[in-house]
Amino acid sequence: MKTITLPCFSIIIDLGDEDPENPGRYLGGNLSASNLKRNCMLPSVVMDEEDAAGAAAGDALESMILAHAIAGIDVTSPAYCEGIETAVEAIANNL
Repeated sequence: MKTITLPCFSIIIDLGDEDPENPGRYLGGNLSASNLKRNCMLPSVVMDEEDAAGAAAGDALESMILAHAIAGIDVTSPAYCEGIETAVEAIANNL
């Protein structure tokens, strides 16, 4: 088991066992913490369509980050984290 902490959006990934047939890859994992979804939503008192769209976009982005980590991609690299931040900014700007 391996835990990865990203330097953006308080994302913590817990990976399962390494895949014995594919070195560098993992057999599964989960996001144990993240405030990414909250950053994709506009601040409002009542959940509206834009909030739901932001939450869905945040869920999709979290799923992609987890899939990349399981596949063995270095999700902690500065370039990867910059990409996450750019994607979140784009999501927020397009709601």
